[in-house]
Amino acid sequence: MLAVQVLRQVWLQQFELIEDKLHFRTDQNIPPAAKMISSPYDIEVTTTCKSNYWYSGYKVHLSESCDEDGPNLITHVETSRAGNGDVDVTPLIHKALAQKELLPKEHLADTAYGESKQFVASRRDYGIDLIVPARVGNDWQSKEKQGFDSNHFAIDWEAKTAQCPTKHPCASWTETVDGYDNQVIKIKFSRKDCKVCEVKAHCTKNDCRTITVRPREQYLALQQARTRQEGVEFKEKYKLRAGIEGTISQGVRGFGMRRTRYRGLKKTHLEHLIIATAINLRRYLAWLEAIPLAKTRTSHFAALAA
Repeated sequence: MLAVQVLRQVWLQQFELIEDKLHFRTDQNIPPAAKMISSPYDIEVTTTCKSNYWYSGYKVHLSESCDEDGPNLITHVETSRAGNGDVDVTPLIHKALAQKELLPKEHLADTAYGESKQFVASRRDYGIDLIVPARVGNDWQSKEKQGFDSNHFAIDWEAKTAQCPTKHPCASWTETVDGYDNQVIKIKFSRKDCKVCEVKAHCTKNDCRTITVRPREQYLALQQARTRQEGVEFKEKYKLRAGIEGTISQGVRGFGMRRTRYRGLKKTHLEHLIIATAINLRRYLAWLEAIPLAKTRTSHFAALAA
């Protein structure tokens, strides 16, 4: 019965009837990766893309300590479906660490684990300072680092209005939800004002300018994160995060973490836990025997070039 239900769902996800003829669905008309069945052998598996490489499976998210006076031990292992975003795992990690009474004051993570709502939630719910390089805006002005991005607009949160760089007020202020279920505010300016504006070419390529920002608390937290990451102190502190990359490398190369031996999320998670336990045991014994950490290897070619 289960096999029939899975087959039915796969057919619905892959095919559609158009004028009584069966057709493959287009890329724009298929379910999101987090809901798409990617393998008939494991219906919990989903698909994702990393560095232009597509794969189906699961993700493992490792958290470890980075104290100078002790061994770097893995404090939590989270396993998620490959199609799920990393940022959705951040609150799960913090909740688990709180239950273990292992919450850090500062949590260094990859960019994918932090966005405006996580900056706010981490500090509000757990007192954690989430330290990640914040993304730039999605508009062309931010990406090309020219013209007027949303930072050039003066926002009055109490009055729910904004001014453009040339002091023209906005025409509308709309609170809504984007395609990722995030609360956003769309601020639109008058087409009449934009049409005659002398700096329009530096502001928008459309008839009028629209900016999309997060709610006040999230907006301010994101601005603070972007400002902080430009400082020397942030860059020095963030170097510690390189340690987790070594842990992932150790898990993949030394313990076969990249290939799951089982089917299903629960069994795959159990495998990840066993591997993390083995890594911790090896590190703890090395620490007891005062074996120093290995230095970053330098290839023969790099050594020759130096």
